[in-house]
Amino acid sequence: MQTTICKFVALLATGLLSGAFMYGFLNVVPTFYEVPLNVHLIYRVQLMRHNGITMQTLMGLSFITPIWYAVLCKGSRAAKSFAILAACMALATFLITRFGNVPINQVIKTWLPSNHPANWEAVLQRWDTFNFIRTLTAVACFISFI
Repeated sequence: MQTTICKFVALLATGLLSGAFMYGFLNVVPTFYEVPLNVHLIYRVQLMRHNGITMQTLMGLSFITPIWYAVLCKGSRAAKSFAILAACMALATFLITRFGNVPINQVIKTWLPSNHPANWEAVLQRWDTFNFIRTLTAVACFISFI
């Protein structure tokens, strides 16, 4: 029973993490570039404020629950290996976010919507690159676990 609950929570966490990053990558980020820059920056900063706790919680659960499952899983060596791979992908997602996107977010928060730096496009492009990579690792996390 404990293995079933753990598996359910791990599937839920990794699926929500993957889905959240895919939704952001496919829908939110393109929309950023289709509105005026001042709207883009205001929305991005507010989104950061709301995403902080939610996404960190999902990343943490996506790391912990596959490891928990690997410990509980008695039968299949492959199931344990894929669960550990899922945890590694969740950890990679967290590290990319923490050391790639978050420092850029901190810089973006200092920009005034009416007065942004000349290199704003390059900064956002760097954020987009990290976002793409962490989206891939989040999807790999989910696929590995399922």
